[in-house]
Parts: sequence; structure tokens; C-alpha cells
Amino acid sequence: MGLKESLGKANLLIIIYYSVKRQSLVDCCGDAFMFAGMRNKKASQSPASSSTAAEDYLERILELINSKGYARVIDIAAALKISQASVTNMVQRLDAEGLLKYEKYRGLILTAAGKKLARRITQRHKLLTEFLRLLGVDDRVIHHDVEGMEHHISPATLRAIAAVTRQLQRRPALRAQLQASAV
Repeated sequence: MGLKESLGKANLLIIIYYSVKRQSLVDCCGDAFMFAGMRNKKASQSPASSSTAAEDYLERILELINSKGYARVIDIAAALKISQASVTNMVQRLDAEGLLKYEKYRGLILTAAGKKLARRITQRHKLLTEFLRLLGVDDRVIHHDVEGMEHHISPATLRAIAAVTRQLQRRPALRAQLQASAV
């Protein structure tokens, strides 16, 4: 029986909570426990063999389309703070995988599959951000932690976090109690 199975969902979330707030419990467990045993697995098991970098691109592309109405290589490069050549290479890969349509020297659009995946990535990011915010984690820390967790979290753990987030949103007294105990 592994550590995850022996702990159960409730205790797993407590460990995630304390690892974020105190940074000590995960250190103590070391290699035995890493966010629900996700160590040594590839980035999230998304369609089209999506990588962490590809997910970051899709997330930014959707943000640009939603805010500006379009996304160009130059805009993506500026948003991700990387070279236009790197963006062009990834955009061509995402085009080959059927996640977007790209024409050189023009803009790009997400395909239906690309939009679906980008929305899922965005929802996962928002959920993790809200969860950590409800726990009272400082906003400066949240961005860093979410960027680290979002690509390596299992669907089961994400569902458990969603359930806890809903409970914390509905129960301000419980939220206050958790935040007070973490100080």
C-alpha cells in the first residue's frame, strides 16, 4: 500500500495544504510523496501528447484571443517572454497536431480541439489559483506554485481540490478556521 492510498483523500489535501503553507511536510516525506505520486510522470495526460510548454502556449494563445480578438507570433513571444523563432517552432508543432491553424506572416486560430484543450488548461489554472487563495496563500506565491503544479496534477487530485474548493467557498467559517490555523 502506497502513501497516497494509506492517507486517503482528506489527508492528501491536508498534506497539499501544509506543503504549500509550510513547505516542511513535503520536505519530510521527500521522494515518498510528491503531489499524489505524480513524480516521474510526463506533464498532464492531455490529448495530442501535450507538453508543459505546449500547454503554456495554448493558455496564452487563448488569453490573447479573448483579450485582443487575435493572436500573432509576435504577441505570443511578448506574452511568454521568448523569441519569435521559438514561438514559430511551437506554433508549427501545434498546427501539425491539429490544435491550431497557422499561416506564416499571418495570425493563427485555435481549432475546436485546441480551444477545448486551452479552456481545460485555463480552468485548471483558475481552480488551483482559487484553491490556494481560499487557503490564504499570498498572491505572489500563488502564481509561482500554480505554474509548478498545474501541469503535473492528476485528474483525481484535481477533482478532489475542486470539491474542497466548493466547500470552502460555501463555508466561510471553515475557510477562516483553516487560515487561522496556518498562521
